[in-house]
Amino acid sequence: MGVRFELKDAAGSQSVNWNLTPIKTGKKARALALGLLLLCCALLLLGLAVGSTGVESLRPLWSQGDAQAAMARQIVWDIRLPRTLGAWGAGALLGLAGAVAQGLFRNPLADPYLLGSASGASLGVAAALALMGGAGGMLGASGAAVAVSVYSGHWLVRLGLTGAAFVGAVVAVLLTLALARGVQHTLRLLLAGVVVGVVLGACTSMILLLSPDSLQAMQGFLLGSTGFVGWTACLLLLAVWLPCLLAAGALARALDALALGEATAHSLGLPLAWLRAALVALLALATGTAVAQTGLIAFVGLAAPHLVRAAVSVTHGRLMWLASLMGGALLAAADLLARGLLAPQELPVGVLTAVLGGGYLLWLMHRRQAAGGSL
Repeated sequence: MGVRFELKDAAGSQSVNWNLTPIKTGKKARALALGLLLLCCALLLLGLAVGSTGVESLRPLWSQGDAQAAMARQIVWDIRLPRTLGAWGAGALLGLAGAVAQGLFRNPLADPYLLGSASGASLGVAAALALMGGAGGMLGASGAAVAVSVYSGHWLVRLGLTGAAFVGAVVAVLLTLALARGVQHTLRLLLAGVVVGVVLGACTSMILLLSPDSLQAMQGFLLGSTGFVGWTACLLLLAVWLPCLLAAGALARALDALALGEATAHSLGLPLAWLRAALVALLALATGTAVAQTGLIAFVGLAAPHLVRAAVSVTHGRLMWLASLMGGALLAAADLLARGLLAPQELPVGVLTAVLGGGYLLWLMHRRQAAGGSL
């Protein structure tokens, strides 16, 4: 026996039908999860072979006592492996953030980038770099000073940049909600997110102009790149991803209730104010952590939940996990494409996802209009 929900947005312009048959849906979700896991493993193996030197770096990998073998190990284990894992971790966090944003705002076009949270996180990183002295700054005593840069692998610098990105992302989401006056109107929310993103982006540019030492270090960051992801950033991404995923699973029932309307959620006795605050904090933490390590990477959070919903109809509990796996696979694949498309030259992965994701967003908006719904 299936469970059927029919939802309408605030304007009553479009309905979303969920016809969930538990057995079939469970099998499809498990099959999709298994397929995504296998895809992620395949992308991880490909990530070890794709680079400026290609598979040539793998051949002397297991040789003994050879300088060429030592260089090959350094390329694979210290550059390609953490970069591939970091790309997957950042994509997993962005996919999770996108699923949370779309459920929280009851808006299928919500995305960390479109809501301005990614721009806020970038502003936080730029401000932190400027306050700590930019690319030429140092932390700690003179005897054990740590260079401050987006490329730094020191855990103290990475934690500081992540904290600054989190604060910036929270501020950006709150500004977007204040301008949009709620979450009921899709077009107003998107316009508010674009305005906040542009304003915060201008503030970031102003900080970089006033702090020339930070400008060169931030260029690759603003374009979005996994090239400076080391083991410290990689471990930080994975360490944040698991608690965020568990927290999202715990809050999934609240998102299911919100999908049925605020009146229904109130009738179930849910503390909506606290739940919304927790979900905004979760959205900001996932977005801020990803942006602090890889820079501005657009549209992964938008595409991942939509691709999951296109494959299987699930409630938010399973959607969080599947969207996270899908986001990791998307960004890992985009990173491989950015590395290999013009090898030995390399494209910024953020530019690639912006081009592909922008086209996907236009297609989604066209499909909603063709279906008779409003933006």
